[in-house]
Amino acid sequence: MNPVASPLSSLLVADFSRVLAGPFCTMTLGDLGADVVKVERPGGDDTRAWGPPFLDGHSAYYLGVNRNKRSIVLDLHDADDLRAARTLATSADVVVENFRPGTMARFGLDEPTIRLANPAVVYCSITAFGTAGGRDLAGYDLLVQALGGLMSVTGPDPDHPTKVGVAVVDVLAGLFATIGIMSALRERDRSGRGQHVEIDLMSALLSSLANQSANYVLTQQVPRAMGNGHPSIAPYSTFATGDGMIVLAVGNDKQFGALCEVLGIGELGQDERFLTNDLRVRNRMSLHEKLERALAAHPAQYWTTVLSSAGVPAGAVNDIAEAFAYAERLGLQPIRHTEDGDDRLGTQVASPINLSATPVSYRTRAPRLGEHTTNIRAWLANLEAERQTA
Repeated sequence: MNPVASPLSSLLVADFSRVLAGPFCTMTLGDLGADVVKVERPGGDDTRAWGPPFLDGHSAYYLGVNRNKRSIVLDLHDADDLRAARTLATSADVVVENFRPGTMARFGLDEPTIRLANPAVVYCSITAFGTAGGRDLAGYDLLVQALGGLMSVTGPDPDHPTKVGVAVVDVLAGLFATIGIMSALRERDRSGRGQHVEIDLMSALLSSLANQSANYVLTQQVPRAMGNGHPSIAPYSTFATGDGMIVLAVGNDKQFGALCEVLGIGELGQDERFLTNDLRVRNRMSLHEKLERALAAHPAQYWTTVLSSAGVPAGAVNDIAEAFAYAERLGLQPIRHTEDGDDRLGTQVASPINLSATPVSYRTRAPRLGEHTTNIRAWLANLEAERQTA
């Protein structure tokens, strides 16, 4: 165990979630020290079967979002198992679930019912499209990316809508859920009362569209896909060089001037068509052509080095292996190993959260299905017995 006290080490989290949004949230709470009990149906979390790739029979997908948890298998249709689930939920500081609306109520595990027995609980529900008109809609990340507009602004052009290469909506929803839970816990510190935290994937996406959604809400202009370009910044895209591609992310006039000087086309920085960002955006096609003509003189690696040295944001288009290697060179420690000694299954992508006094911990690998069922059942039985004699 981590010898340094973790910020959430006193919290018990009852995790009824599965797939990605909920497990990503509860893993983050676990990284911060919470005792996370993962409740799985017989057969386990769907992601246990999502592969390849697999490692020693475990899907990498599942292993990547379920560290720092204990697993118990409960069949909520079984009376004894349901009783154990209720004992867990009514004892927990935090309950997280991401079933369709109404599912938890059928088992008496919904927020109002649990709150009667556990007024201080912070109960987090993650849905796809909320609890009103979209309550009966299934919610997979791809579907939300489509319905939520993300695919319409991603891809080479408006005729080829494209999903993001990772289930980014689930991840964002999981992060928003974590923020909501932490806020509710802070309020509980003041008032002693818990509350219901509700997150839906659709709202998480619309909020995270940031400048794209703001552009629409404020001006009624509907953004469209434009490849790797940016609707409001130029040059801000990928560019061909003498060998390979490079990204230029030039965010202000000073950087643009430095770019032109390094490329040996200082006069371009004085061209009236490109004097300001607004003008560069309006004349982006001509600008792109002129920059690629200059970049053709050397390969991408050369330009990355000299431009970065001049303070111009520039870089190669890395694959994921190259990205991890680059992070290593920067000293970011992107890979960690859990403390349980299971170096193979316990190899993990590092949490991005760095706390100076109470760092995140990597205590245990993702649990095998039902790995802790016997111990957790005994613990829950003791809790129930104590209540009955109190």
